[in-house]
Amino acid sequence: MDSVDLIRRLHQHRTWAHERLLDAAEDLTPEQLRQTFPIGQGSVWKTLCHLYGAEYVWLAAIRGDENPLTPGDVPGRIPGNQEGEGAASDLADLRSRWERVNVEWAEYLESLTPESLEKIVRKMSSSSGAGRVHGTRLADVLLHLCLHAQYTTAQLVNMMRHLGCERLPDGMMITLARSEAAAGEK
Repeated sequence: MDSVDLIRRLHQHRTWAHERLLDAAEDLTPEQLRQTFPIGQGSVWKTLCHLYGAEYVWLAAIRGDENPLTPGDVPGRIPGNQEGEGAASDLADLRSRWERVNVEWAEYLESLTPESLEKIVRKMSSSSGAGRVHGTRLADVLLHLCLHAQYTTAQLVNMMRHLGCERLPDGMMITLARSEAAAGEK
């Protein structure tokens, strides 16, 4: 497996895991979805929006927007803290938006070449070095997005566990691989 194939595989896992998170979140009541926690972005809802927002803004940055915002984001805040007009209204709306971004990601990832991984992506930081435009190798951005997703997925699963969610999503890469092998896909 070469570097481009490995990055595509990690993004396939990212998408698969997020679908499982959304499925599990559908079992939550509106109150549970927005119950506050001292981890993640403060609730299952805000943390799901944050995950979506990160994928949205990084794709926009890769495409050349140095200061991207997710619809509904408040300028100067971490992506996915959607509060303004245009923010996702509910889980079905968020899922629909995420499905559209997943299609765009799949198309983009299909166009990757080993040479393109060296491209510099310029983006205004909303976290470390907030307010500054940083230039980062595309390969590092693509890896960051997957690692951020895994870290944030663990926070979401922990919140769901505390909410008594019976259908906790197993978002482990090995689970994806084993399910594909069982289905004869890989």
